[in-house]
Amino acid sequence: MTCLKPGDVSTGECTAFRTRFAIIPNFENWVAGTSLSTNNLYSCRKNHCDDVLSRRFARTHFALTAAPGPRRYNRCFPAARAAMKVTLIPVTPFRQNSSLLVCEATQRAAIVDPGGDLEIIQREVERQRVSVEKILLTHGHVDHCAGAKALAAHYGVAIEGPHPDERFWLDKLPEQSVRFGFPAAESFEPERWLHDGDTVQFGDETLDVFHCPGHTPGHVVFFSRAHRLALVGDVLFAGSIGRTDFPRGNHDDLIGSIRSKLWPLGDDVTFVPGHGPTSTFGDERRTNPYVADGVGA
Repeated sequence: MTCLKPGDVSTGECTAFRTRFAIIPNFENWVAGTSLSTNNLYSCRKNHCDDVLSRRFARTHFALTAAPGPRRYNRCFPAARAAMKVTLIPVTPFRQNSSLLVCEATQRAAIVDPGGDLEIIQREVERQRVSVEKILLTHGHVDHCAGAKALAAHYGVAIEGPHPDERFWLDKLPEQSVRFGFPAAESFEPERWLHDGDTVQFGDETLDVFHCPGHTPGHVVFFSRAHRLALVGDVLFAGSIGRTDFPRGNHDDLIGSIRSKLWPLGDDVTFVPGHGPTSTFGDERRTNPYVADGVGA
């Protein structure tokens, strides 16, 4: 086991910071005010470990590259078995968190919500030398799915998700792209629609699927029970929740999805939102002004 030191990651200076989360760094805690890296590519490694190790290393140091280009982190405790590597790639002018999920036992990968800037995603896939197995979509808003069809064709893989109720938004992709100033996007239908209770696989990894309407009618969330990690799209954010003022959005449905589908998964679950920094369900239950325990009760 080797912890990162200045100079280990790149030729640039490194900044050490501390996180109270056991999985993915929370950028509000960075010592040197480096929140700008939410606008750059960064990756985090989450190891399989038992609860004792999680608690013991919950305040482990990470190292950050200060040089331009990808930010790369490595967890400083030993894995009990193969990890799942998560690389967040903010894309489009909306800085949407596309995610590259890698099963490190097989080096097979899934790409979640490739909304655009496909050349950035492709460069990272090439850099990591992984094999893309499928593309996963949380919902049909242009910043999350406009690049899915082209990227699927590039890698020769299938698109899975979202829920069939999202056909409304996928059919409107050409209109969405014009409205928001995105490159022209074609409507499409995924090879597999997903429903509540389904699972998706890539490599040796399995993700559970939860239908979480509210932000959009067919929004889904992907959850790794093994890694205690959820990819929630625009359902939930650190300190906020998804908008419901779009067509077919529903505020009550969104609150119900969060409280009935996400909270039961456990306070220790780290989640990757569609925009902004990561957080945990526990932190949001304590502090989120929209869905914290007791709010609206």
